[in-house]
Amino acid sequence: MDTRTATAELGWTAYPSSGWEEVSGYDENLNTIRTYQVCNVFEPSQNNWLLTTFIERRGAQRIYIEIRFTVRDCSSIPSVPGSCKETFNLYYYETDSAITIKGSAFWMEAPFLKVDTIAADESFSQVDFGGRLMKVNTEVRSFGPLSRSGFYLAFQDYGACMSLLSVRVFYKRCPSVVQNFAIFSETMTGAESTSLVIARGICIPNSEEVDVPIKLYCNGDGEWMVPIGSCSCKAGYEADNGNMCQACPPGTYKSSQGRGLCVRCPLHSRSTTEAAITCACRNGYYRGDSDQPDAPCTSVPSSPLNVISVVNKTSVTLEWQPPRETGGREDVMYNIMCRKCHSTQRVCSPCDDNVEFVPRQLGFTETHVFISNLLAHTLYTFEIQAVNGVTSKSPYPPQHVSIDITTNQAAPSMIHTMHQVTSTMKSITLSWPQPEQPNGIILDYELRYHEKDHSESNASVVKTQTNTAYLENLRPGTVYVVQVRARTVAGFGKYSGKLFFQTLTYEDYKSEFREKLPLVIGSAVAGVVCIVSLVAICIVCSRKRVYTKEAIYTDKLQHYSTGRASPGMKIYIDPFTYEDPNEAVREFAKEIDVSSVKIEEVIGAGEFGEVYKGHLKLPGKREVCVAIKTLKAGYTDKQRQDFLSEASIMGQFDHPNIIHLEGVVTKSRPVMIVTEFMENGALDSFLRQNDGQFTVIQLVGLLRGIASGMKYLSEMNYVHRDLAARNILVNSNLVCKVSDFGLSRYLQDDTSDPTYTSSLGGKIPVRWTAPEAITYRKFTSASDVWSYGIVIWEVMSFGERPYWDMSNQDVINAIEQDYRLPPPMECPTTLHQLMLDCWQKERSTRPRFTDIVNILDKLIRNPSSLKTLSTVPPVPSKPLLDHSVPDVNGFMSVEDWLSAIKMNQYRENFLGSSFSSLQLVAQMTSEDLRGLGVTLSGHQQKILHSIQALRLPTSTA
Repeated sequence: MDTRTATAELGWTAYPSSGWEEVSGYDENLNTIRTYQVCNVFEPSQNNWLLTTFIERRGAQRIYIEIRFTVRDCSSIPSVPGSCKETFNLYYYETDSAITIKGSAFWMEAPFLKVDTIAADESFSQVDFGGRLMKVNTEVRSFGPLSRSGFYLAFQDYGACMSLLSVRVFYKRCPSVVQNFAIFSETMTGAESTSLVIARGICIPNSEEVDVPIKLYCNGDGEWMVPIGSCSCKAGYEADNGNMCQACPPGTYKSSQGRGLCVRCPLHSRSTTEAAITCACRNGYYRGDSDQPDAPCTSVPSSPLNVISVVNKTSVTLEWQPPRETGGREDVMYNIMCRKCHSTQRVCSPCDDNVEFVPRQLGFTETHVFISNLLAHTLYTFEIQAVNGVTSKSPYPPQHVSIDITTNQAAPSMIHTMHQVTSTMKSITLSWPQPEQPNGIILDYELRYHEKDHSESNASVVKTQTNTAYLENLRPGTVYVVQVRARTVAGFGKYSGKLFFQTLTYEDYKSEFREKLPLVIGSAVAGVVCIVSLVAICIVCSRKRVYTKEAIYTDKLQHYSTGRASPGMKIYIDPFTYEDPNEAVREFAKEIDVSSVKIEEVIGAGEFGEVYKGHLKLPGKREVCVAIKTLKAGYTDKQRQDFLSEASIMGQFDHPNIIHLEGVVTKSRPVMIVTEFMENGALDSFLRQNDGQFTVIQLVGLLRGIASGMKYLSEMNYVHRDLAARNILVNSNLVCKVSDFGLSRYLQDDTSDPTYTSSLGGKIPVRWTAPEAITYRKFTSASDVWSYGIVIWEVMSFGERPYWDMSNQDVINAIEQDYRLPPPMECPTTLHQLMLDCWQKERSTRPRFTDIVNILDKLIRNPSSLKTLSTVPPVPSKPLLDHSVPDVNGFMSVEDWLSAIKMNQYRENFLGSSFSSLQLVAQMTSEDLRGLGVTLSGHQQKILHSIQALRLPTSTA
C-alpha cells in the first residue's frame, strides 16, 4: 500500500468521529495529497484511533511501514494543557479476512499488537525562523513474523497535533538472479531482519553441478550473500558472458565439464556437429587406448628399414633401422614373426616353441634381436613388424619387412646323462640317450675316459656308431671319468660333463657270484615250470586284457560329472588331490611370461608377500590393469604349494561375479599370481568410505551380484568357508566379485548331504560362520548361505562390524540362545527377513543360492517392496545386553555413558545440546542423532541400542 499518490478518499476508519479527520492538502513539494490529521490538544484524555483498510500479506513474513508525518511543537501552542503530546503509537492487527467494525466494543478491546511509539525528529510551529511552515518527519518500522492472509494498521493519538502525510507498506525480497551458472528465483526475506533464507539454485540449460548443494542466502535487506556450490557448462558447451552455455561450433570441442572454452580439434581429427565432446579421427588415423580424448590422432608406422642378418650355425642375429614414418607417435615397438619352411614345397608353419628370442619376440624397442635354438640347415622366414599404440586399431596388418634365412649345418647338442649297463672287474658297459638336438644324422659317438687319479692327457678314446660302448682292459676297483660327444657332418658336438663309474673289486665279484649261483641252479627248474605256466598265462591274459584298459586311468577326479550338477556342468577339482600339486597349477593356471607383467605400486600385503598394482600386456591383446600377488623370498616348498593352490582354484572358475585369474609366473622370481584389478577394493572398506551414499536398490544390486557368484560356486560343488564383505572385491562399475579362496575345499559328492570335515581344526571366522561349522567343522553350501546372511547385514549397515564389540565366545553363546542380529538402520523388512532365513538353525531349512538370486531379482523388479522398513527391536535380547551394551542404568552422567560405549568422540555434540542428561538421552531418536552430527549409520545403530537399554527398568537391564 502507498498513499503518497492517492488523490481519492482513502476510506480509513476513525474512532471517535471527533478524532482523526481525512482532508486534502499539499506536501512539501506542493503536490495534492490526502492526509489524516488530528489536533484535540485542548481536550484532556485523548484516545483517537485510525484504522487502515485490509492489507493482503502476499506471502511476506516481515512487513515494513514508511510513515511521513508532521507534528506541532506543544510549546508553540498558547495556553496548551499539560496533556499535549508530540508522539503517537503504531499497531497492527493480523487476520485472514476483512473485518466489520460495529460499535465501540472493538476499540475498547483494542485487539492490536504494538509496533512502536513514533516520535518526531522535528516539530513545527506557526512561527518558523527558517521560513517554512512545516517540517516533515519520515520513520520506517517493521514487524513480523506474519502467518495469516493479511493485516490492518492502526494509529493511536493520545493528545498530539499532527498530520499523517503518507503511509507506504512494503516487504523486501531478493530478486531473481543468475550466479555461478545457476538460476535463483525471487525469494522473500525472512521473518526477522537478521534472518537468512536459503534459496536453492537450478543449473542453467546445458550446465551441470560442480559442487552441491547449490544455494544462496537472502538476507533481511533483500540482498543475496554467501554463495555455496556452483554449476559449470557441460562438456561440449562453453560460457557466454557467464549467463549462457552455448554449444561448441563444428570443428571445435570441449571434452570436460568446466569453465574452459571450446578449442579446435587436435591434429588429424574433426567434429561435424555442434556440442562435440571429442573429435573423431580422420580415416587412417587413430587414438590409442591410453591416449587422452584431446590427444592428436596418429597413424601406424611404416615398415623397418635396411634389415641385416648374421647366421651362426643355428642362431641368427637380425638388425634394422627404425621406420621412416612413426605415425606421429613415440611408442614404436617391434614384433618378430617366425616361420619354418620346407625348402622344396615352400610350405611354412610357425616356429617351434623352444626357439628363443633375445630381448624377446614381441613388444620390444631395440632394433636388433638374437634368435637361437633353430634347426640346422632349415629355411626360415622372419617378419619384422613395426607397431605402435594404434596398430591394433587399424583394420590392416602391421607394416613389416620379411627376410628368408637358411641356417648352417650345426653340430649336435650336448649329451647330459649316461647309464651303466653292466660292470665287471675289468670292463664297464655304458649307454646314453641321443642328443636333444641332433641337428642332422648322428654319424658316430666318441668316448674319452681315464682313471680319476690321472690327468686328462692320459685319456683313452673309443668310437662307436651306436649309443652304447664297451670299455675293457680296465683295472679292478678303480673309478673312471667318462665323457661322450656326438658327431654329424658338421663335426663333433661338445663333450658331456664328467661322469664317474667304477669297476668291481675282487670281493665284490665273489659276492656277486655267490648271489647268482642259486639263480643258475634255479633256472633249470624254472625252465620246466615255465612251460607249464605258459598255458595258464594264455588263459589269464585273455581275461586281464579287459582290465588293462581301465588301469591306465588315474585316480584323479574327472572334470565333468553327472551328479548334482547339470549335464556338462564343470565340477570343482581340489588341487590337493593331485600327487604333485604343481601338476594342478599347470593344468588350471596359464603360465605368463614375466616380460608381459609390469609391476607399478604396492597396494597391500598378503600372507605370503606383497600385493601390487600393475599392467599385463599379452601378445595380440590390449594392455589391462591387474593385481599381482607375490611370494616373498626364502619360501619353502610347502609355502610355494600353498601359495599357488589359490591359483589352481581360481583358474577353474569363469563367472562375471568371481575374481578372474589371468595366470601365474612360476619360471622366474618372484613367483606371482596375476588377477584382474578391482578399482574400489574390498567391499567392507568401500562401504565404510561411502556411508549413506547409496540407495537401497543399489545395495540390493550389489547383493545380487554376490549371490549370483555364490550360486555358480555352489553348482560347482564348491564351498567357500570364508564368505564375508572383506573377501568381496568391487570394481569401478560397482560389480561385486567373490575372491579369497584360501579356506576352500572340494565338496565331496558321495552322500546326499555332502560336507567337508576339517579334521585339523584351524582358524574359523566365527562372526560369519554357521553354528554347525563352528561346532562340528562341517562346511556345506548351506553354511555359505549363513555367511551370506551376515554379508547382507554388512552391506545394509555400510560396513559395520557384525555383533559389534562382542567377543567370539559371546557371539557363539548368543547364537546358541537364538539371538540374531537386528535390522540395520533404514533396512527394508524384506531384506531382514532374508537374513533371518539364512540364519535358520537347521541348515536344511535355509534357502539355496538359487532361491536367493530369485528373491533379489523380484525385489529389484518391484522396488516398492523395499519401502517398508524394519525397526530396531524395543528390547534387545539378553546376550546382546550382557556383552555388547554395558549396564547403563548405573551411570551418573552422559560423559560416563558415552565412555562406556566407546563413543567419546561425540561428547561435545551431546553436552552442547539440550540432551545433557541421561533422562533426556533416553528419549532420543535417530533423527535427534543426525541432528547432533552422528551421521555414520554404524555409530547410530550402536548408540540406539544403548539408548534402548537406558529405557529399560533396572531389574530388566
